[in-house]
Amino acid sequence: MFSLEQLVSFVAVAEELHYGRAAERLSMTQPPLSRRIQLLERELGVELFDRTHRTVRLTPAGRVFLAEARKILRSSQEATLYVRRAKRGEVGVVTLGFTATAAYSYLERVLAAANAEVPGIDLVLREMVTSAQVAELLAGGIDLGMIRPPVTGGDIVTLPLWREPLLAALSSSHPLARRKKNPGIRDFDGEPFIMYSPSEGRYFHDMLVAVFRAARVLPEYTQYPSQVHTVLALVKADLGVALVPAAAAALRFEGVVLRPVDGIEGRPVELELMWRRGNDNPALGALLNVIGALARRGRQSTVD
Repeated sequence: MFSLEQLVSFVAVAEELHYGRAAERLSMTQPPLSRRIQLLERELGVELFDRTHRTVRLTPAGRVFLAEARKILRSSQEATLYVRRAKRGEVGVVTLGFTATAAYSYLERVLAAANAEVPGIDLVLREMVTSAQVAELLAGGIDLGMIRPPVTGGDIVTLPLWREPLLAALSSSHPLARRKKNPGIRDFDGEPFIMYSPSEGRYFHDMLVAVFRAARVLPEYTQYPSQVHTVLALVKADLGVALVPAAAAALRFEGVVLRPVDGIEGRPVELELMWRRGNDNPALGALLNVIGALARRGRQSTVD
């Protein structure tokens, strides 16, 4: 198989049509250049040049090979540049896990910023609950995760991204939805309530248990889904009321009214970014810089 060195030599002779000038261009003497071209012709099984004592001309096969040789050399140069960019983290692939509610609000901001500032990095997106993200991160299945805190682990690093309030989700026919004033936390006492799964929806489950305990309120838990869109569907079906993050407004669920709740203003929903210390993906560092800047610009809570 011919080498890139042979192709460079062939292109020089083909463009100069003179061995002496081609050798000078390549900073070498003429005899080794001639041997290099002869070896290339033997490997290809064709003559690339018609040679006389005074002239050098490309054969028909030589003209065809010149076009292909230029393509190969151009591809080689591009590959070299691409690898160097990859080493600097300018190009590559990063796998990002995210919770469903993150997709309603913050994910689109991350995607827009990445597309604008590091367009050479391809993002592979995987939707999963926080516990699954942690397992995948530690196993190397994802590089980053957008999760609900707290997450602990010796190799896990976290960065606060976003805070938003909880809102009451009410069927449009529910008395609390028809009332002019906002519901208060005590309005949920004894009320049929769509609670979150204590396993797959643990963040919201534990948060609401703490909210209700602090207010000495005990709703009547009826269902335990794990995803916000399922919670809203059950609210619409009049199976109970619920509390959801403000990002749920992006779903525009017909037949469901979202209202602020008096008495829980100090209980924002938090979203964090996590990654594993020691991850050697060069593109990860570049993307972290972008998301970190985004977080610094927008970390102010909507409830502050």
